[in-house]
Amino acid sequence: MDERRSKPDNGADYRILAPTLMNRYSLDNYERPELVPPQSDAKLLMHSCCAPCAGEVLAAVKTSGIDVTVYFYNPNIHPVQEYEMRKAEDIRYCEELGIPHIDGDYDTDNWFDRIRGLENEPERGRRCTVCFDMRFERTALYAAENGYGLVSSTLGISRWKNMAQINEAGVRAANRYDDVTYWTLNWRKQGGAARMIEIAKREAFYQQEYCGCVYSLRDTNRHRSAAGRPRIQKGVKFYGREAIQSANVPGRGEYPALNRRSD
Repeated sequence: MDERRSKPDNGADYRILAPTLMNRYSLDNYERPELVPPQSDAKLLMHSCCAPCAGEVLAAVKTSGIDVTVYFYNPNIHPVQEYEMRKAEDIRYCEELGIPHIDGDYDTDNWFDRIRGLENEPERGRRCTVCFDMRFERTALYAAENGYGLVSSTLGISRWKNMAQINEAGVRAANRYDDVTYWTLNWRKQGGAARMIEIAKREAFYQQEYCGCVYSLRDTNRHRSAAGRPRIQKGVKFYGREAIQSANVPGRGEYPALNRRSD
């Protein structure tokens, strides 16, 4: 398979398929196959971390005619203004697709309790595992209590995440209940990760520059400072657009005013 190196905005290298092959999987050329979930008659509760990751996943699920509801439960996101902005984008996209959106609790105190002692763990380390466990446990609980036989997450489409780590956490959470299954589909395959970016640019989604938690923000800024790069400016970047100085983006409604300091 022909491959080429590419550098995303955050400067980390990863492999993408060469353009000649990627064009086959672009939004304009790709004919989506019908997805076959593990339980064909089960309702799907999709945990969503953010609109950019949800874009391709929800489009694929919707095209396949799967009965899906989005569950937004992400108490890791810091600060609250950032949380509200990411949630607003998620809601906007779900409304566009006609997919129900459930807003979970922003129980940050419980999140910090779970993370205590892991503050200095690296990205993809034990802190992330505990964070995934907490978010998926709540998702699986809601599914079990409300008749959803299938759960999954948009987290897995991101190339910056460890898919095995995510799927293991999802399976652990679902295994608490006899009637709930975690769907471990690889959403990145057949150009899924590239279409995620295409949709994000088409929708001009808010482009967050760190995973979400206060420790991710801290470590990303440390890495940037060491590399001589500017610190993160929250609330100003949108896919497919130049930096925007106002958080009130035309066509979005008004977002909460963001404190654009990077700490």
